Amino acid sequence: MINRYEVYETNQMIAEENLDVRTITLGISLLDCIDADLDKLNENIYNKITTVAKDLVKTGEEIEQEFGIPIVNKRISITPVALIGGAACKSPEDFVTIAKTLDKAAKEVGVNFIGGYSALVSKSMTKSDENLIRSVPQALACTDRICSSINVGSTKTGINMDAVRLCGEIVKKTADATKENDSLGCAKLVVFCNAPDDNPFMAGAFLGVTEGDAVINVGVSGPGVVKHAIEQVRGKGFEELCETIKKTAFKVTRVGQLVAGEASKRLGIPFGIIDLSLAPTPAIGDSVAEILEEIGLERVGAPGTTAALAMLNDQVKKGGVMASSYVGGLSGAFIPVSEDKGMIDAVEMGALTIEKLEAMTCVCSVGLDMIAIPGKTSASTISGIIADEMAIGMVNQKTTAVRLIPVIGKDVGETAEFGGLLGYAPIIPVNEYDCSAFVNRKGRIPAPVHSFKN
Repeated sequence: MINRYEVYETNQMIAEENLDVRTITLGISLLDCIDADLDKLNENIYNKITTVAKDLVKTGEEIEQEFGIPIVNKRISITPVALIGGAACKSPEDFVTIAKTLDKAAKEVGVNFIGGYSALVSKSMTKSDENLIRSVPQALACTDRICSSINVGSTKTGINMDAVRLCGEIVKKTADATKENDSLGCAKLVVFCNAPDDNPFMAGAFLGVTEGDAVINVGVSGPGVVKHAIEQVRGKGFEELCETIKKTAFKVTRVGQLVAGEASKRLGIPFGIIDLSLAPTPAIGDSVAEILEEIGLERVGAPGTTAALAMLNDQVKKGGVMASSYVGGLSGAFIPVSEDKGMIDAVEMGALTIEKLEAMTCVCSVGLDMIAIPGKTSASTISGIIADEMAIGMVNQKTTAVRLIPVIGKDVGETAEFGGLLGYAPIIPVNEYDCSAFVNRKGRIPAPVHSFKN
């Protein structure tokens, strides 16, 4: 039983250490909206979302006021649109009409983002999948609140290299379509391996086909809280350090559990999972990089960074799973560049490179996230980077993702400005040696041998 005392003891965390609930994400199944008539499909989608989610924002605000817990975002995730639009959409342009409908519905109910403009193509692509993927640049350019994700690999199926190659091209086209805003569209597009069905965080959220009609998933955050806690054990051994991180993660997750339970009860929608990821923001003191530096690194990126991150990620999970019976989503530590002031500083100083970030993704929750690269970077190079990250996820049986932003018209040494929680990012150099002969091979990289467990 969660009581108000548990919330009371977190007041200092909220007031001084940037503790917040990052998102309440309402998952909505659109499977019952499917229709072969495109106009009817769009009508069904709009009506379903605006009916089920009509009280989401109001409920979130009421919980904030009653318990004094900041809830930064209220979001919606939906069934992957490539599945919903298969019968009605015969071209990429048809899918764009759905994107506009989703954007209109999101604005009507007042949510920050709606995720699920997605395709799941880890083994192969249907024509519907391909049309959706090809529609992404236009869809993200003509909407404000749509987020898109493409799952191109899994431990069970391998990596769909045809989809990887196409995604490299789509990232470039999305960058060009939104070049007036520092290629902002790419900040709302993520490529996955082993994408989870219940992720509440954007841009990768969608409602998996194993889910019910509607579900409440909550993402908590607390890098500032963890950093403040481990300051109290500065110079102590790893046992004290790990215990401190676990206890802090437990308290942070209990706050999320309270919010999730309240939202579920008030909306009359089942609770799904708590995602206990440490999700940073550009605010000073709300940084995963600063946690790693408090652990003992002069700068994130120094030797020892990957080991420190592995320990942090593991202790956060160990603490969190004791605080909720239903932990899911991504859960661990995010390492986005633009959304983390410490990461930004490390890149600007030259302490952190894209290669070191890739190594760090082997042991954290996600992957290469919110990284601005030169606008001149080729589509094949982007595909190669995606393939590398997908391989890490496939072999290690974990979720990995790529959210690269080739900022059109800008190069290394310049800065891209995204605004809000998306922050800003220095343009980071990438290896420019050609990999096109590799990514242009047709077909699929097979699943690893350890995937055969049946």
